[in-house]
Amino acid sequence: MNKAFKIAAIALASGLVGTAFAQDYPAAGKSITIVVPFTAGGPTDKVARDLAESLRKHLNNATIVIDNAAGAGSTIGTAKVARANPDGYTLLLNHIGMATVPSLYRKLSFNVLNDFEYAGIINDVPMTLIGKPALPASNFAEVKDWIGKNQGKINLANAGIGSASHLCGLMFQAAIKTEMTPVPYKGAAPAIADLMGNQVDLLCDQTTNTTSQIEAKKVHAYAVTTPKRLSTPALKDLPTLNEVGLKDFQVTIWHGLYAPKGTPAAVVKKINDALKLALKDPEFIKREEALGAVIANDARLEPEGHKKFVQAEIEKWGQVIKAAGTYAD
Repeated sequence: MNKAFKIAAIALASGLVGTAFAQDYPAAGKSITIVVPFTAGGPTDKVARDLAESLRKHLNNATIVIDNAAGAGSTIGTAKVARANPDGYTLLLNHIGMATVPSLYRKLSFNVLNDFEYAGIINDVPMTLIGKPALPASNFAEVKDWIGKNQGKINLANAGIGSASHLCGLMFQAAIKTEMTPVPYKGAAPAIADLMGNQVDLLCDQTTNTTSQIEAKKVHAYAVTTPKRLSTPALKDLPTLNEVGLKDFQVTIWHGLYAPKGTPAAVVKKINDALKLALKDPEFIKREEALGAVIANDARLEPEGHKKFVQAEIEKWGQVIKAAGTYAD
């Protein structure tokens, strides 16, 4: 048997094994773990828990466990999945951090583009600029004036280096040409808790985390980061940052699903097929839309489109991070 024939035989055998494995995936009684590289209670955690309820219906009603492996700007949980057994029982749900960590961290134990199988983008989430209850400003013009009068004294919270709120904060400071003191937290939940407690001044965070606080009037809300105003009842009266003078200011946070590199293609397809069905679940759509999130419905739903999109995002955010001179190590 020549070398070429051996390689072909091995490839065929591997394909057959992968297909046979996929037919039994997920096996009865075996749970699937979705690793969320952020703390419980934050916006990405909420997306994961909402998705799990719908996803399991299309994966043989398997139990789906959420594992919050937070820390180091999402790199701890992401690395955990990169090292996991590539059998489809350990997945990763991450946000835009997948595109920013290659620029934020000089040393990573994983390669975003080479160490994962891409299973599809889930949603796009706008962001909101919000302020503490005691802040003497009720609209963007007033908060901009307040910022101008208090330069050097303003604290800008974020959910940790590399988080969505950190990136939005960098862009906001650049847009208004004002530096603020960053206050990083270990997740969005403690950041917004301190904002509500008047411990910090401002925060730019995802609607999945801020909508309920805005609706309850526990914080001041000043603007959204989308090109157009949102239709969500609690947010529909908020202007866009572009509308109030910050031209071309747009930040949308996306979430995607991943498996370890080497997960059989047939298993990845099953996961991707289940994801597409889950994103059509009326209950999931209702929960996401109530928080201002937009369900993905384009080429990024396919693994190839998902990976191509992340590659473009790595290049885009790399330029922003380099310009800001921000690094995590």
